[in-house]
Amino acid sequence: MNDSIVVIPTYNEIENIEAIIRKVFSLSKPFHVLIIDDGSPDGTANIVKSLMTEFSGSLHLEERKGKLGLGTAYIHGFKWAMKRGYVYIFEMDADFSHPPEDLLRLYHACAVEKHDVAIGSRYITGVNVVNWPINRVLMSYFAGYYVRMITGMPIMDPTAGFICYTSKVLETINLDNIRFIGYAFQIEMKFNSWKYGFDITEVPIIFTDRTKGASKMSRGIFKEAILGVISLKINSYFKRYIPKTPVQQ
Repeated sequence: MNDSIVVIPTYNEIENIEAIIRKVFSLSKPFHVLIIDDGSPDGTANIVKSLMTEFSGSLHLEERKGKLGLGTAYIHGFKWAMKRGYVYIFEMDADFSHPPEDLLRLYHACAVEKHDVAIGSRYITGVNVVNWPINRVLMSYFAGYYVRMITGMPIMDPTAGFICYTSKVLETINLDNIRFIGYAFQIEMKFNSWKYGFDITEVPIIFTDRTKGASKMSRGIFKEAILGVISLKINSYFKRYIPKTPVQQ
């Protein structure tokens, strides 16, 4: 059985979905792909279904009714993958902002270097962002500074959404208790991984803003992240982080 699966949430990604699937399957290491589609009215799921015969056993689709949020899509995908015994579970956007070829580097960081979490980081070696307006770059960069200041978490790109989690991390974190759905979801997952003592590394990537389709960013998602960080820190004072299994140090 393949040990790795890439979870890709979609909503109206008809312009990108076939290309991103084919790119992942063209890589030198075989990955399985799980698409979580939130009822895209543009027919994204139909494109995935049309490819499932060609990539039988490697391409999977879970359809949900309505736009239920990025965080809940990933949690759905994580649970699906864990039930089927995958060891390395990746999250990645469908719009090519995360370079698919860097899945190999994230896999190497976990499978060979034995880190528990590998983050595709925009900021670990400076600012590696292409095609973003300067105001969005500054907002993202200083959001990371804000998260580090409030939480103490030593991660340069805490809102990153290009990640490899080992299954033991996801098994230890109680996914049913993850509360946030946007940027704050990404922060909450990393915060829990860090608090449980897992070994987290950042792998430098070049993030390129989408050229096709529409961004899902909204003011509400950003506000959730700002306020969510404070509640994460406060709630952590009342929670005991006891790993279910021995954690590699």
